[in-house]
Amino acid sequence: MKKSTLFLVLLACSLAAKAQVNEPISNHKLVIYQLLPRYFGNTNATNKLYGSKEENGVGKFNDITPKALQELKKLGVNYVWYTGVVEHATMTDYSAYGIKQDDPDIVKGKAGSPYAIKDYYDVDPDLAVDVKNRMEEYQNLINRTHAEGLKMIMDFIPNHVARTYQSDAKPAGVIDFGAQDDKTKAYSPQNDYYYIPEKNFVVPAGTEAGGAQFSHPLKDGKFDENPAKVTGNNVFSEKPSIDDWYETMKLNYGYDLQNGKNYLDPVPPVWTKMRDILVFWAKKGVDGFRCDVAEFVPVEFWHWVIPEVRKINPNMVFIAEAYDPSKYATYVSYGGFNYMYDKVGLYDALKPLIKNEANASVATMRKVIQSQEGGLSNHMLRFLENHDEERIASKGFAQKPEYAKAAMVLTATLGSGPVMIYSGQEVGEQGAGIEGFGGDDNRSTIFDYWGQPQHQQWLNGGKFDGGGLTAAQKSLRTFYQQLLTLVQSNKAIQSGTFTDVSAELGLGNTAMAFIRSTDTERVLVLANFSRANRVNISAKTLQKITKQAKLKNLLTAKPQATSVKLLPNQALILSF
Repeated sequence: MKKSTLFLVLLACSLAAKAQVNEPISNHKLVIYQLLPRYFGNTNATNKLYGSKEENGVGKFNDITPKALQELKKLGVNYVWYTGVVEHATMTDYSAYGIKQDDPDIVKGKAGSPYAIKDYYDVDPDLAVDVKNRMEEYQNLINRTHAEGLKMIMDFIPNHVARTYQSDAKPAGVIDFGAQDDKTKAYSPQNDYYYIPEKNFVVPAGTEAGGAQFSHPLKDGKFDENPAKVTGNNVFSEKPSIDDWYETMKLNYGYDLQNGKNYLDPVPPVWTKMRDILVFWAKKGVDGFRCDVAEFVPVEFWHWVIPEVRKINPNMVFIAEAYDPSKYATYVSYGGFNYMYDKVGLYDALKPLIKNEANASVATMRKVIQSQEGGLSNHMLRFLENHDEERIASKGFAQKPEYAKAAMVLTATLGSGPVMIYSGQEVGEQGAGIEGFGGDDNRSTIFDYWGQPQHQQWLNGGKFDGGGLTAAQKSLRTFYQQLLTLVQSNKAIQSGTFTDVSAELGLGNTAMAFIRSTDTERVLVLANFSRANRVNISAKTLQKITKQAKLKNLLTAKPQATSVKLLPNQALILSF
């Protein structure tokens, strides 16, 4: 390729990326696809317990090709959440590249937790083909994502850092966390960390770093931290348990948690450091941040920092991982978040129905809907899977992905806020097997090197064409594609009002019906959560709602009969 031609191609990609970044958000029906680059492009199917990256393989930024992104867009996705991008503590040795080794006794899994951040200003060397050029490879991924008409989200982990945190990539003038702390004080408004004076940190009992067969020069069941720092999940003890976030240290945002006081004026040092980190990534073209355990950080910080970041990109999306419904409204109206996790609400209400539990009822779901009235519903990010939750197809959840179809339709259509799926969900990823630290917990590991078997069938050796999928998997993926593309295009689903019509249709405890409508469009959503019973709605009963209008099945684009026979685990979206 001639230099002039190459320059024009690069310029075009750059302009496309910039235009994408600054594009106003006119439709809040974001369709988010969460993926870990570590697994997304990994074609290695070895899956050895506590296997190394050489044994089990690891996906790279470069594996997420234009073809892969095009296929995600065809699926109905408009945002990609790249999880596990920022450099975190690991048992893999990168000291040859000037990266200090981590002590494996305080690392979870061979690959390490993506939420134990080691350097906020760097990316995970695992994800680079050329480790020395890892940041460039990530920047290229951002540009590729924008060039395909997609936006991207990355994690922001504000509450805690790895116990081995030390930035070797920080810009000139940046001071590391804790570098100026007074370690003799348990709490100081000027400290970045909380301390347990005169106490040495103790590695939790029961840890076996990297498995019994793993040897490492630093593996001895000890870690030198004196004085001990408070653990990330607010454990004020030098002896956290193996179930705690023992691999992390809590950051101080101006709250003296033990004495119930706060010191927010002047702005605490951590605030400015975190603002600078967010701005650093925003300037690279990031379109949004998913903020880890956002409720562990005071809402005053978010109120201050989010406008600061939006000076770089006014349309920057902020998503809060949050589990206290009493705080949702405050974190949206005052904190400035666009969206909140709807885990303890809708997800927890749907899960018993999907699992076919004896006392499962849509009544629980109605309580959730009522609690979110007044506009809050449109700020809720809804999902059935993410890295923290069990896989639908796992033995501990539904076992069969088809059992969640009705729930997925409701999840995607109930409100005008975003919907998210987790990589592999659309082909029935099972999360089976003992990978390492996480054990056999029905989840896809975030701690160890691994391949995802069902996803790899779609990956098909890097072709991203679904060549290895079974007929059932192809059908499932088609279902997700039909649903996700529909919610992106249908105005009633995007912004229409909500009306529950279950009672008018005579539905019981395991079925639900509602209308989403605008002045010009109306859709009727019918969902049957029963695994055994069919829902029959006569033409006469249905006409009370539709007023004899012609019905169309929007998932199949085919006319719908004036009566409805809703099969077990089936949902319909009908225009009328």
